[in-house]
Amino acid sequence: MTDFLLTLAILAGLNVLLASGFNMILGYGGLVSVAQPVFYALGAYTSALLSMKLGVPIPIAIVLGAVFAAITSIGVSLPSLRVSGDYLVIASLGFQLGIVHIINNIELTGAASGLSNIPSLIEGKQRAVIYAATIAAIAAFVVLTIRWIVGGSYGRAITAMRNDEEVFASLGRDAMRIKIVLFALGSGIAGLAGGLYAHYFLFLTPDQFGIFASATMLTMVVVGGAATVYGPVLGAVLLTALPEAIRFVDLPIAVMAPLQGAVFTVLVILFIFFRPEGLLGGAIGGLKAWRRRGSLSPETRGGR
Repeated sequence: MTDFLLTLAILAGLNVLLASGFNMILGYGGLVSVAQPVFYALGAYTSALLSMKLGVPIPIAIVLGAVFAAITSIGVSLPSLRVSGDYLVIASLGFQLGIVHIINNIELTGAASGLSNIPSLIEGKQRAVIYAATIAAIAAFVVLTIRWIVGGSYGRAITAMRNDEEVFASLGRDAMRIKIVLFALGSGIAGLAGGLYAHYFLFLTPDQFGIFASATMLTMVVVGGAATVYGPVLGAVLLTALPEAIRFVDLPIAVMAPLQGAVFTVLVILFIFFRPEGLLGGAIGGLKAWRRRGSLSPETRGGR
């Protein structure tokens, strides 16, 4: 039971990273992308392969995986956003399908059978305890860093850009640069989570990074509260525990998996229609923040 709870805590910490990174793109940037799981995969596979094939020390490999994910994201966002923000959805979808297809078909990544024998970051009897504490510390650092970013002058520029991009551009500010930075930052955080995942669970398969993963991250952000600092944290913790709670319901396996997907879908729909601000959004965050227009008020200068 202890190992189960520790594994759940590790997954919750990873999901906090994923949701917080996606919130930088979706919540603060107002950019709709479905490619976040691909940057999660890029960080995981890059870190795993660097340590396995080239002998790169694992901590450095994890950082390089995150950097690679961030740099790759610029290649997706830059041409898409220069045409129109709407093209980012199409580009991100194509990018996700393409990368998953490549991973699924080349020998280097283990193809469809998956990549195994990934070296572990931490060894020993207390491995799970130490890893859970490590990921909790990293997640806390990332969340506090995001709070520092969005709470300062740069955060006010982000909010102004999202509220009214035309007025923001008329003041001589570069909205495109902010969007690309936010996309790269969110993707880099996903890559960091991928590296941490790979070196604990020691096995990767392309099925982990499909469309369902995109829906899961979207649900975490929407339920917790987009454009807030702590909303995605709450959403990630709740939606990590929810599937495990469903497991305790005595249902056939054939019913269990579709039920989990249905629950996530219903949650997104309910929150979009009845509480678009999310659990922690209030008047300063959530999906309502995307519809705000006009000058900044003190309440819109950052998230909770």
